[in-house]
Amino acid sequence: MPNHKSAAKRARQTETRTARNRLVKASMRTTIKKARAPEAGDEALTAAVKDVYKAASKGVIHKRQAARRVSRLVKAHNSKKAAA
Repeated sequence: MPNHKSAAKRARQTETRTARNRLVKASMRTTIKKARAPEAGDEALTAAVKDVYKAASKGVIHKRQAARRVSRLVKAHNSKKAAA
């Protein structure tokens, strides 16, 4: 329990930001799973890449982590295409 007015405000802000970050991260994970599905097309990959970079721009994940995730997604997508 916060003892100061400013600490109470910080607690409220943290709660709001945590909820927002959780939403962004969850939607990012969902689009990544859809892009990794065997029947997924180029549109799913594009949506996943967009969501990953959006999460990075909002500060939910680091920009290098975003680049790494996108790189692995595209690599998996291309190998799936080559096998088919």
